[in-house]
Amino acid sequence: MEDLTQRQVEILKAIIKEHTETGQPVGSEVLEKKYKLGVSPATIRNEMVELAKKGYLKKTHFSSGRLPSAKGFRFYIKHLMKEKDLSTIDEVSYKNSIWDEREETHRLFSQATKVLSQKTGLLSLAATNLGDLYYAGIANLLNQPEFFDLNLSKNLFQRLDQVSFWERVIDEFSRISDEIMYVLGEEDFHDPFFDPCASVFGNFEGEKIRGIIGVVGPKRMEYDIITPQVKYFSNLIEQILKDQGF
Repeated sequence: MEDLTQRQVEILKAIIKEHTETGQPVGSEVLEKKYKLGVSPATIRNEMVELAKKGYLKKTHFSSGRLPSAKGFRFYIKHLMKEKDLSTIDEVSYKNSIWDEREETHRLFSQATKVLSQKTGLLSLAATNLGDLYYAGIANLLNQPEFFDLNLSKNLFQRLDQVSFWERVIDEFSRISDEIMYVLGEEDFHDPFFDPCASVFGNFEGEKIRGIIGVVGPKRMEYDIITPQVKYFSNLIEQILKDQGF
């Protein structure tokens, strides 16, 4: 699988699971005790060094443990993640929550971001090719340990109002064939301040309006749960825009 051995894949998967749950760097002792990988802590440490050399893990300044890199998360999303199915109840709830706003785009997008932030517990953002930008759920981010860092939060809140950045994301989305776009860490946000951050976006396109809707949060978010929600909601908004002739 790409350039990883099966053992390295299992160790990377365990590290991502542990880091997603705890938000902390992960050490070999925890992996050996908790995940039954069938190898010694020394072997796990050696494999973690190899994973770091290949760019899937990175070392922090404050701990002997390792963190998954953006490359590590991309590998997990592409090869290992199993999306959790969205229940019929959740689908109906999403649809009912925005249906009454379908005839006016500003109210539609404003309500959509509020609903998505409530459902995911993250910050939700929508941007269109008309230069409109909507977001909701800033308080949700402040519950996440990553955003206790005031410099990170300040820079992210400034980025939220930079319409030109989100217009570039819309343009980048139009050049890929994937249904979902992942913006992960420093390399995608184009700023080292945002290395702990990630976004999951779906796109929509009507007759006149196209854009993105999704969530912004920590890079360790539960992609298997978030992805199907964003996918369903973006498809629903696209269908509403087409039905309304927008």
